[in-house]
Amino acid sequence: MAEKLEEAAIARSLTNLPDWKREDKTILRRYRFGSFRSAIAFVNAVAELAEARNHHPFIAVDFKLVTVRLTSWHAGGLTDDDFTEAELVDGMYREMVTNAQQPEQ
Repeated sequence: MAEKLEEAAIARSLTNLPDWKREDKTILRRYRFGSFRSAIAFVNAVAELAEARNHHPFIAVDFKLVTVRLTSWHAGGLTDDDFTEAELVDGMYREMVTNAQQPEQ
């Protein structure tokens, strides 16, 4: 089980994730998409990642806006697992956005 991070470690970790915000015992980020289908495809990809890592975020879908919220309930707050998953989710988002902007072959 991952250990709950101290405040200084949380602050350091957040400097590497400028689009993520701290909210109580969670970190969160909102992602915008060009369509509802793209938003749901992203949610499905996040779900696959979460299942593979056995670390499940809270996910909210508001049409083309997806909010991902991470915490480690078993540790009583934020752990390295949350920040690792945030980085992975950001990478998936960048990849989806990049692929959406490439012309079809």
